[in-house]
Amino acid sequence: MAVIDVHTHMLTREYLDFLTEHGGPKYECKPTRAGQESIYMLGAPFMTLMPEMWDYEARIRDMDKAGVDLAIVSLTCPNAYFGDESISVRAATMMNDSMDEQHKARPDRIGWFTSLPWQYADAAVAELERTIALGAVGVMVIANIDGMNLTDPAFAPVWQAIDEKALPVLVHPTAPLGTPDMSLDEYGLVPPIGFMIDTTLAVSRMILDGFFDRYPNLKIIASHGGGTLPYLAGRLDRCHEMIPACSDAIKEKPSTYLEKIYYDSVVYSAGALNLCLDVAGPNNVLYGSDYPHNIGDMVGCLARVNGLATDVAARVRDGNAKRIFNL
Repeated sequence: MAVIDVHTHMLTREYLDFLTEHGGPKYECKPTRAGQESIYMLGAPFMTLMPEMWDYEARIRDMDKAGVDLAIVSLTCPNAYFGDESISVRAATMMNDSMDEQHKARPDRIGWFTSLPWQYADAAVAELERTIALGAVGVMVIANIDGMNLTDPAFAPVWQAIDEKALPVLVHPTAPLGTPDMSLDEYGLVPPIGFMIDTTLAVSRMILDGFFDRYPNLKIIASHGGGTLPYLAGRLDRCHEMIPACSDAIKEKPSTYLEKIYYDSVVYSAGALNLCLDVAGPNNVLYGSDYPHNIGDMVGCLARVNGLATDVAARVRDGNAKRIFNL
């Protein structure tokens, strides 16, 4: 039985240097008060930089120790969403080319999601075509694209192109809109709370907007067990029933859409994983680890999956991923 990790990240030192040069003043790379080198957005740290993020040999060793066979790597936030068109395109292509190179060197261990310069639709579609031809198996998107919602009409050509290919799309959070107003710079609140807000808000808006009816072939993977979506399924349905604005664009209950999207296993308790499975069903949950972030947990996430009923664990470990990625 194989193990496929669908939520796991890599970047390069070249990318970090490029972000440092072109990402300011919104993005900065600097140490936290604890001395951890981190990326900041609007003054709030949201990603601790770990040496394994650019060391594929270390990654393979850690995969071997944990018992993970295949990692489908992706660039995390802020992805390529900074600078003008030439800078955004360059950020995307440098990371896509790096991941393609590593995939070709280790085709049985590394797959990859393409990153796109989403702010520039024509360039994004061109990069999608280029990278899918290279061998990317899906698309990475951040839950807000430099402050723009994923349902913004500006992104419709990109979504249409992805939908036509019926590709998996990993929706990954970043620091949400309003980060300074919510004082998320305090207590390191972006990763534990801010990320969950970002994913929950993005996917909820997609559901209520009718996005999934317009793009029925997408295979959306909501990161970190869907944020708080499994916990809020009943509340979304109740609001759809009682608040007209929540049913303007869709007639089916929001929970029916929650059953159609996918979720990773990057949760940190068995209870949370079971709730995710209750809402999504055993065919729509995928193993993920968030490695090599400092709160990533390749071993722990897999142990919780292995603790499920045998047939469910098999689907989460690799069966569902093989199906939706056509592996």
